[in-house]
Amino acid sequence: MNWWNLFLFTLLIAGHTQLWVAFVNRLHALPIPHAVLRHSRHVHDLAILSFPLLLLWFVGLTGPRLLTYGQWSDLSSFWMAVASVCAIGVIGLLVATLRYQWRSTPRAVLLQRSEIVDLERQLGRRLIGTGPYESLARVPWNEQFSVELSEKRLALPRLPMAWEGMSILHLSDWHLMPTIERAYFEAVTAHIAAQPVDLVAFTGDLIDDMQCVDWLPETLGRLEAPLGQFFILGNHDWEQNAEEIRASLSSLGWQSVGSEVLTVEHAGHRMAIAGDETPWLGRVPDMERANDADFGLLLSHTPDHFARARKSNVDLMLSGHNHGGQVVLPLFGPVYSPSWQGVRYAAGTFAKSQTVMHVSRGLAGRHPLRWRCRPEVTRLVLERDTA
Repeated sequence: MNWWNLFLFTLLIAGHTQLWVAFVNRLHALPIPHAVLRHSRHVHDLAILSFPLLLLWFVGLTGPRLLTYGQWSDLSSFWMAVASVCAIGVIGLLVATLRYQWRSTPRAVLLQRSEIVDLERQLGRRLIGTGPYESLARVPWNEQFSVELSEKRLALPRLPMAWEGMSILHLSDWHLMPTIERAYFEAVTAHIAAQPVDLVAFTGDLIDDMQCVDWLPETLGRLEAPLGQFFILGNHDWEQNAEEIRASLSSLGWQSVGSEVLTVEHAGHRMAIAGDETPWLGRVPDMERANDADFGLLLSHTPDHFARARKSNVDLMLSGHNHGGQVVLPLFGPVYSPSWQGVRYAAGTFAKSQTVMHVSRGLAGRHPLRWRCRPEVTRLVLERDTA
């Protein structure tokens, strides 16, 4: 056995897997129906599972027999090309791993603290209903039913002094569907409703099953804030009846800002609140209408619009969509994230120039499996950056 070549085979397999993951992540950033995306994942699964077998058989045990006495110079042109492409994937995997390991909390985050609430223990029973991917909810050590209630203090350069201490409750990606019982969402709502905030923002993917629209009055419908409750829709809402969802939540006192720019006045200053549901719904909001405001808040379902937000001088951008990857591996970090940026903006706080972006891990998902990536709801407390 040539152990060195076996190690190189392992690297090529890892690089091949990385390329397929990168492809699927970016494919899921496009406005493609879930049924089509599901087939793409089947191709992805087949390719990842079959490649090691093909490599071992046609290169390791037959042909040039690199696992015994063969030399890499004996490779055919086809397999040399395959190895070269996989080597690119190895470099990509190394870059992604180092970026994850060297990630740092931006200076804009002054303080962060959290509390973990085990809802199944609190309610004394399992909260798994009957629905798609029910088996995933039953996987051992699944963290789906323990929620992280977070508070983050953010420093923002253009925040008016009169707004010091303003609080925003950031919610995202509830994915209401029967797989997770209604009681789960009602319990989360009870926790967050107990702590007052100045403004509530929901950044998309509310409904995965239209029968769960009836859950809204006892969940999001219970939340109130002096400056209002604002929301946008996401790609999963796009695949349901988006306008019925929008109308249902609006009837409960929430304001839709999808494709719009609204203005809120508070303590003598004006906040422009815009919503970006693209590429699935609507159009890019006209941020020029926000230029005369003292502060710009953008709700964007996907964090892929971070660069555009910076160009538009947005002060705070709130996003979701990526769920933190849902499964975070030791050393490597999150793997799957439906974004043009891959896993770079899977979750967390990011800052560049004057724009700060917070990406929520969300509360649920079509696939109810979480490992080292708990669901979250976040209270953001804003302070002026005087540095």
